[in-house]
Amino acid sequence: MIDIELIRTNKNLVKENIKKKFQDEKLPLVDEVYELDKKYREAKTEGDTLRSEKNKLSSEIGTLMQQGKKDEAEAIKQKVKEDAEKIVSLEKEEEELASKIREIMYTIPQIMDESVPIGKDDSENVEVERFGEPVVPDYEISYHADIIEALSGMDKESAGRTSGEGFYYLLGDIARLHEAMLAYARDFMIEAGFTYAIPPFMIHKDVVEGVMSFPEMEAMMYKIEGEDLYLIGTSEHSMIGRFKGQMVKPSSLPITLTSYSPCFRKEGGSHGLEERGLYRVHQFEKQEMIVLCEPEDSMKWYDKMWRLSVELFRNMDVPVRQLNCCSGDLADLKVKSCDIEAWSPRQQKYFEVCSCSNLGDAQARRLGIRVKGENGKYYLHTLNNTVVATPRGLIALIENNYQADGSILIPKVLQPYMGGKTKIERNY
Repeated sequence: MIDIELIRTNKNLVKENIKKKFQDEKLPLVDEVYELDKKYREAKTEGDTLRSEKNKLSSEIGTLMQQGKKDEAEAIKQKVKEDAEKIVSLEKEEEELASKIREIMYTIPQIMDESVPIGKDDSENVEVERFGEPVVPDYEISYHADIIEALSGMDKESAGRTSGEGFYYLLGDIARLHEAMLAYARDFMIEAGFTYAIPPFMIHKDVVEGVMSFPEMEAMMYKIEGEDLYLIGTSEHSMIGRFKGQMVKPSSLPITLTSYSPCFRKEGGSHGLEERGLYRVHQFEKQEMIVLCEPEDSMKWYDKMWRLSVELFRNMDVPVRQLNCCSGDLADLKVKSCDIEAWSPRQQKYFEVCSCSNLGDAQARRLGIRVKGENGKYYLHTLNNTVVATPRGLIALIENNYQADGSILIPKVLQPYMGGKTKIERNY
């Protein structure tokens, strides 16, 4: 959510930002909220004036009664009563206007960083850099589900009976490899100076509304029936929500956290679920990184965070590239975002495994997370990035370490978490 002051003083900037995101249907909202804000401030000013006058008149009543000027005192009492009724009416008007303004402000996108490339959708995202040589072996690489099933590592049929489409059982060494990735990601981030955390896996609606836009919420979140609770789609939601309504000391910044959680997503819409494989599923696990920092430091942290993801995947022998998200692919709360994509030797193309985002003060403004500095109070900046999400990261690992005999080499950094195993082989 942007600062209302921007709309008061620079509507054109806000409108130009909307145009760059190809959301022209939102342009009238800027003028609408501008007019509503004018009415809100007029009502507030009138209410403040009446409250001040009411207090002044109330203090005069006692004096007039002591002086025996009962008629004058009664006239003032009547005026105070009328003012009180008007104040109640104005306060109701203020509340209604504030609610309308907030509702609209939630839909107006955050001002993007100047470096964000302009484009209509993800097809116009811009490759920045590659890390590691993408290799296509001289033998066929099977579909990941077939590789895993040949290693007795997955059972989607049984998961379909117990839970429905979009769920899975991982078994044996594949399940162990899955957990090895998460354990390594945890330790990797701790070594990088981040504090490890396990958050709540359910959050209230007001937290959901604070960390993401309404369209995202509707498309992603599972609601717990009969309760004000939602299953998290990523641990970033509850990790940022932890600071809701808090006043943070400057000396505590930056706050650098890495959190583990299961994640639950509807995965509806055009993408749909993957019937056989593990690319799009309802449930997965993820190690996340979250930073809360001073506004002037957020871009520095943004660069550091996506580079950590690159380093982690290269340590697992997976070639990756960084892709800057264009304006039309940028979620409304984000200032800047990039994807880290892993090489798929089977498809001979890259696919997303991490997403790093700088949200500026959008989440902090929605959730009321502020810093009390020497020159007053202000909103901090929040950032998040995937360290590794399984099973998508598992797919990248399997394909890039798959051997002609059907085995999978285990990268050196994961071998300690696999009891020293160097490969996963078929049981003939």
